[in-house]
Amino acid sequence: MSTTPATAARETDPRSAVRTLLRLWPYVRPVRVRLFTAAGVAVVASCVGLVIPLVLKWMVDGPVADRDPAGVWLGALYLLLLGLTEALLFGLRRWLVARPLSHVEAEMRAGLYRHLQRLPVAFHDRWASGQLLSRGTTDLMLLRMFLAFPLTFLLVNGVTILVGVIIMLAQDWTLGVVILGPVVPMIVMCVVFEKRYADVARLAQDQVGDLTTVVEEGVLGIRIIKGFGRHRSQARAFRELSATLRGTELRKARLLAAIWAVIVTLPEVAIGAALVVGAVQVADGELSAGTLVAFLSTALALRWPVESIGFLLAMSQEAATATERYFEVMDELPESTTPVAVAGGGMRKDAGAAVAAEVTVPADGASKGADAGGIRFESVSFRYPDAPPGSPPVLDRVDLHIRPGESLALVGATGSGKTTLTALVPRLHEVTEGRITLDGEDIRAMSRAELRAKVAVAFEEPTLFSASVGENVLMGAGPDAGPDDLDRALAVAQADFVHALPQGTATQVGEQGHSLSGGQRQRLALARAVVGRPRFLVLDDPLSALDVHTEAAVEAALRQVLADTTALIVAHRPSTVLLADRVALLSGGRITAVGTHHELLRTNAEYAHLMSGAEEYQEDPTR
Repeated sequence: MSTTPATAARETDPRSAVRTLLRLWPYVRPVRVRLFTAAGVAVVASCVGLVIPLVLKWMVDGPVADRDPAGVWLGALYLLLLGLTEALLFGLRRWLVARPLSHVEAEMRAGLYRHLQRLPVAFHDRWASGQLLSRGTTDLMLLRMFLAFPLTFLLVNGVTILVGVIIMLAQDWTLGVVILGPVVPMIVMCVVFEKRYADVARLAQDQVGDLTTVVEEGVLGIRIIKGFGRHRSQARAFRELSATLRGTELRKARLLAAIWAVIVTLPEVAIGAALVVGAVQVADGELSAGTLVAFLSTALALRWPVESIGFLLAMSQEAATATERYFEVMDELPESTTPVAVAGGGMRKDAGAAVAAEVTVPADGASKGADAGGIRFESVSFRYPDAPPGSPPVLDRVDLHIRPGESLALVGATGSGKTTLTALVPRLHEVTEGRITLDGEDIRAMSRAELRAKVAVAFEEPTLFSASVGENVLMGAGPDAGPDDLDRALAVAQADFVHALPQGTATQVGEQGHSLSGGQRQRLALARAVVGRPRFLVLDDPLSALDVHTEAAVEAALRQVLADTTALIVAHRPSTVLLADRVALLSGGRITAVGTHHELLRTNAEYAHLMSGAEEYQEDPTR
């Protein structure tokens, strides 16, 4: 079964379709006047259609019975005018809803995108991108269709059926009772159908998200797929997911066919029975032919409102599922945008944070004196929010101080927690215990905007956007950055290759920057980190994709940048380590040694093994 991170919560907290759909009201409220007007126009149009049987009764019992051609022509004119009025009113309804509903869809899509940008990294780690993409496209399209058609016509058809039944009962109550015979079994069938269809509709929409994920990954990873000749296995995986989705869609079709068969058959049987009973009454002289014609015409006019109940309920259930999926994302708590009051020795509670957590801070308050400067980790522990209870923390009571203007290299075996530690500085993740200070100020006491204006980051996996080279680099600068800042950053990163591109810095790099080599992308990511002249710099193995000669040139230029900033650099190679003033060894989630590169080579066997490229150091359990 296809699942999302919110599926379990949904199964334990079922919601009715009506209550779910009511959550759309804040988005619909600004255009409610036009929507209500459109619904009113549709009701009037439908009721105009119910006047036609009454005109037919007048014609049959009057001009037709009296053999009056002029009266017949007059009746035909009435019917024509009523038909034109009904058509014009339905056209007006469509015109009234087209623009406002497009606006509602656009606002909901923009709101979803803004919210996704504010959600913490932990959320994006849990959710597949295809599931998010399907919520912003397919689900919102379903909601627009629901607001445009089923929402209106559930009301319109309900009013039409009510008015039509009243008209039929007024014509002849015995025939009305015959027509109303199937009502109870139809209501029972609709209740059963609604529950079953809701479950299948949810499953289908989740499977669409899974399929979207596979397509997106196949497109973004096309080089890997081709390079390893895995196109057949990927195609097979896609076919299997497509077949699963096809099976679910067929289940939906079978349910819809079953309810449609009941909804169509029972009214047809009732109309047939009413025709027989009415014909007998006309033959006995108990009922006029015109009354029977009017009654049957009204019953036939109600066929569409009754028969449409099945697919209107189906569309409403799909819309309720789409609404539920949309708000599964919108209900996630975003990162807080305001500073958090942090008291020394107390507990921190951040109601606006993505995870409501209590974080202990050291009891000695803010650091004092010269030691307050730079970046300081004080008893920092971190455990991922979705980690199993009782599992050891990724980082365990890390104490580390990077002095102002100092560069410190962070070294450790794969999986030791280096990248996690660097992600804590710009608050991509929140510390579980302890605190991090910048120049003596707790980073949680700063707004995220203020913090990230001070701290620049370059990740090991460089991510570029479908924009120009210049736009990608200047993402790391303030609004006042200009061409001189761009040229300086490109020079530091030894990214002069951009000037040889077809349009220079205006060249579009394409999706994920795949038109560039790995080393070129990494240099642009480094340029993006240094273009804003940050006070604090966090580099996660920024030179791993560079060749030896380019690496040497970048290091030479980077030394000038590091002289004016406080930097934390994740390093795996001795050449990168030599950029730093000191080195910290991270092992088992803790800082086990701090010193210069040469000191640690002499005194720490694990560090020597890491730097020599030997197999992972095996710690002697007897030490």
